[in-house]
Amino acid sequence: MSIVTVQLGQCGNQIGHEVFNTLCSDVHGKHGLCSKKENESYQDTCKERFFSEQKAGVPVARAVLVDMEPKVISQTLAVAARSGYWKYNDQSHFCQKQGSGNNWANGYCVHGPKHKDVIMNLVQKEAEKCDRLSGFVTIMSMAGGTGSGLGAFVTQCLRDAFPASFILNHVIWPYGTGEVIVQNYNSILTLSHLYRSSDALLVHENDVVHKICAQLLNIKQISFRDVNQVIAHQLGSVFQPVYTAEGALHYSRNPLGDLMETLVPHPEFKMLGLRNIPQMPENSLAYSTFSWPGLIKHLRQMLIANATMEEGINWQVRAPCPGSSIPSRHSTSKPLHFNTSIANLVILRGKDTHSADIGSFQDPALYTSWLSPQDAFNLWKTPRAFNKYEKSAALVSNSQFLLKPLDKLVGKAWNMFASKAYIHQYTKHGIEEDDFLDSFTALEQVISSYATL
Repeated sequence: MSIVTVQLGQCGNQIGHEVFNTLCSDVHGKHGLCSKKENESYQDTCKERFFSEQKAGVPVARAVLVDMEPKVISQTLAVAARSGYWKYNDQSHFCQKQGSGNNWANGYCVHGPKHKDVIMNLVQKEAEKCDRLSGFVTIMSMAGGTGSGLGAFVTQCLRDAFPASFILNHVIWPYGTGEVIVQNYNSILTLSHLYRSSDALLVHENDVVHKICAQLLNIKQISFRDVNQVIAHQLGSVFQPVYTAEGALHYSRNPLGDLMETLVPHPEFKMLGLRNIPQMPENSLAYSTFSWPGLIKHLRQMLIANATMEEGINWQVRAPCPGSSIPSRHSTSKPLHFNTSIANLVILRGKDTHSADIGSFQDPALYTSWLSPQDAFNLWKTPRAFNKYEKSAALVSNSQFLLKPLDKLVGKAWNMFASKAYIHQYTKHGIEEDDFLDSFTALEQVISSYATL
């Protein structure tokens, strides 16, 4: 089944381009480390999932590009076409001459309704090219105006137009010290609206990815492209073909459906986080060896200690003993030592995955009491290596990982709102104070739900 990607705003379009680049370089790479038959099956599944073939033989991304300014889209189209490996459809993009001015209300209330028919027509055309549609992945930032405001509007339109299709919003969480003064407003409005329409939100925090670039990849002057490539690598590690059942003969046919079934057992809990190991500079790969016990041990500790990368993990954090209670779980004001999960998915790619022991992820202490570990944990794997890594492991987790950042974000936005700062910029486009209050209420409920796991 195929996935249609909707790239929204500058951030969404730049990341989307890197994602398709990563998928293509992985498929064409000579580091698969598996049989020819396995590799061909992997390549065919990837192409069906993300690309449609054209007569010229160059795969065309199943994507719709949307921005209110033309510059980024024209650059993205040109760079993709020059690669020779893949390209975008020349007819599957929409842009205007004037942006949304980092104003969520402008994107949601003005640009959205004004351009709804054109954008949804492009999406419909892409969907019709799919023999079988698994659903949509939107890629968007929360901080600006187009990605966040228009992105939230388009997500609602997707839900109305395709009620039976899955929608995964890939959301970029802004830097804590971002340059957009109203980014906290934009973020709470985005999250609260997406929570109504989306099946799940897969979140990447800019600060975390920046840290990975600096500390793991040793990049001295970090560019947006560096950040986007790390995000694309992590997304590829989840969405490239994989076997979802032991002894399965075919790669997963319904990637988004399988992901939702595995990780989103309750509509109140839709926040997904992603961890991927190992990550290192390409020139270090030849001198590095990895074992499954080591990778899995690190990944599990990253989960329970809520560590964002394999360096600097707090190894003192332990899963609670049966029957014990953790006071800090029930309060976002205290440090969250142990990260309780609702559901976890581990994806192993590469050599000897059959020998990997993931029993440590089936410990009931990791999970909330209302799901058994058999239901809360899933393992997917493939012998086909990913993106030059002989062995790699990804963890997609529905857990308390975003509790502190979300609480902080809502707190900052509330402080601004209480002093009526910049509210007039939103009311002039049709977002009233009651809309803000609804967003605060919705997100306070999300915080409360995750805090009491």
